[in-house]
Amino acid sequence: MAIVGATGAVGTRMIKMVEESKLHVKSVKMLASKRSAGTKVKYNGEELTVEETTPDSFDGIDLALFSVGGSVSKKFAPEAVKRGAVVIDNTSAFRMDPDVPLVVPEVNSEALKEHHGIIANPNCSTIQMVMALEPIREKYGLSRVIVTTLQAVSGAGNRATQELLDESRASLDGKEYKPEVLPVKGDKKHYQQAFNVLPQIDVFEEDGYTHEEWKMIHETKKIMCGGDMNSDDIQVTATCSRVPVPVAHSESVYFDVLDKNATVEGIRDAIRNFDGDILQDDPDNQIYPQPINAEGKKDTFVGRIRPDQENKGSFHLWNVSDNLLKGAAWNSVEIAEYLDEMDLLRV
Repeated sequence: MAIVGATGAVGTRMIKMVEESKLHVKSVKMLASKRSAGTKVKYNGEELTVEETTPDSFDGIDLALFSVGGSVSKKFAPEAVKRGAVVIDNTSAFRMDPDVPLVVPEVNSEALKEHHGIIANPNCSTIQMVMALEPIREKYGLSRVIVTTLQAVSGAGNRATQELLDESRASLDGKEYKPEVLPVKGDKKHYQQAFNVLPQIDVFEEDGYTHEEWKMIHETKKIMCGGDMNSDDIQVTATCSRVPVPVAHSESVYFDVLDKNATVEGIRDAIRNFDGDILQDDPDNQIYPQPINAEGKKDTFVGRIRPDQENKGSFHLWNVSDNLLKGAAWNSVEIAEYLDEMDLLRV
C-alpha cells in the first residue's frame, strides 16, 4: 500500500484508519511532496520515512490512497494505475468523471464493480448528508433536498485550523490579526473566521453558487441516482458556510419523500438500523448531534428529525460527522475494505 499525502491532516488519519482496518497490509509506503520528504511518521509502532512522490513510487503497489491537491492526483494517480495499483482518491480531481465511481460504501458499493483503477472519495459534506438520507430514500423514496452546511475549518487544511486558533487568541487579547487563508486561500480577500460565520466555501461560480455548493448538488445526484450527476430524480440545492469549529461538519437538511405517509418514528427507525448512522434524537432530554462529540468517531450522527407542519411528506433533520474521518480518511479506507471483500483490488 501507498499513502500519498501522508503528512497532511487527512493523510495522518488515513494511517490510523489503516491500522484499525480489516485490511491485511504487508507493507506501507509513505509518500508526500518534496518539501515533506524525509519526515518520519509512525505506522503500527514502526517509524517510517516519508518519500517524495514520483511515478516510480508506485512500482509494486497494489493500493494507493491519495489525499493531496487535485493537480497532484491528476498527475500521479494515472501513473499508479499504469503500474497496477488501484487508486482511491480523496480530491475533486476525478469525482465528476463518468468513468470513475464516486462511492460511499454503505450507499452505493455496487458502483465499485465499474472501476477502471480509480475510485473517487466524495466531498466530506456530501458523504455525511447521503449517509443520513440513504436509509430514508430506501424506505420512503426521496424527491427533493435542501441543505445548509456549517463546516469546520479543518476542511480547509491544517493552516486554516491554525489560523482559527491564532485569530481566536488575538481577538480575545484585543490584538489585530491579518487572515491569509479563509474563506479561500487563493481568492482575492480573506476574512476573520474566529467568532464569525463565512457563507463561502471554495470559489464562486457564475450562477452565484460556490463550487462547494455545486459539488454537493452534483455529487449527491451521482451517488444516489445511479451515477448520473445531472439526474432529475432528486432535486438538490445547497448553501455552504464555514463556522469557527475545528473538526466535524454540521448540516441542516430539509427533504421531501415520495411516500406521503412517512412518519418521524419511521424515519428514526430507518436511521437507527442503518450501518454507520447513530440516531441521537431525544428532544425531551436535549439529546442531539454536536460537533464536539463527533470528533474522532467514524459514524454519522443524526437527530432533530421533525415534520414540516405546513407540507405533508416534508421533514427536517440535523446531522454531524467528523469531516476528516467519515468525510475523508475513514471513507477512503472503508472503500478499500469493500474492494478487498468484493475481490476488486485489481486493475
